Amino acid sequence: MNVEKISTKKLSESVGEQIEKMIESGAFQAGEKLPSVRELCELFGVGRSAVRDAISTLSGKGLVYVKQGEGTYICEFDFTKLFNNHMLLPAAGDITELFQVRKVLEAGIAEMAAFNRSKKDLKGMEKLLSTPLSNGWESDYEFHKAIAQATGNKILIELIQFISTTMKKAMIDFHRYIQKNNQIVQTIGEQHDKIYESIKMGEPKKAKQAMIEHLNYVEELMQGSIMHRV
Repeated sequence: MNVEKISTKKLSESVGEQIEKMIESGAFQAGEKLPSVRELCELFGVGRSAVRDAISTLSGKGLVYVKQGEGTYICEFDFTKLFNNHMLLPAAGDITELFQVRKVLEAGIAEMAAFNRSKKDLKGMEKLLSTPLSNGWESDYEFHKAIAQATGNKILIELIQFISTTMKKAMIDFHRYIQKNNQIVQTIGEQHDKIYESIKMGEPKKAKQAMIEHLNYVEELMQGSIMHRV
């Protein structure tokens, strides 16, 4: 396999661009597992951190998804081609429409996760819940993605990744906004705990309702954070 050795610009960006080109060219097929981090390091002549950052970026774009303990896989679909990039703007109208989608999608995902979750899924969620929300957008995103992974449905995982990418700018700003209020951070953490407990106990209706309540709360706060910046 012929690849260019990385020598200029930010290493992770260059690695990500090359992997993306290989996906587009068909060198990596949809559903195929990427080489391991170690193998990619050797392939591109870079360190592990550059490869991990590149995979994280590609995951955010909806091009790959990571299965904990298994590896990184190429997504079956590129959902970014189905939507207009203007949705990336964190306008109030966009937030309303995106949360309408999230409530329909993620409430069903939480319900399904309560049926399908494994011990491994629950362990992964527990680990994420032990990570403070003060770490920012990433820990919040990873928790919601872990719930989607517990469904065992690859398309749902990819949809969550796409929606998270679409909302990334707004969510980063939102987490900066809520860090000023410890009570809000605590409330969101308690809501995550409630969702997790419902999934753990195998209670789909409670998991669904807990997710809807959580998203209603976050939407209201996010709209407030946008108005605060206007």
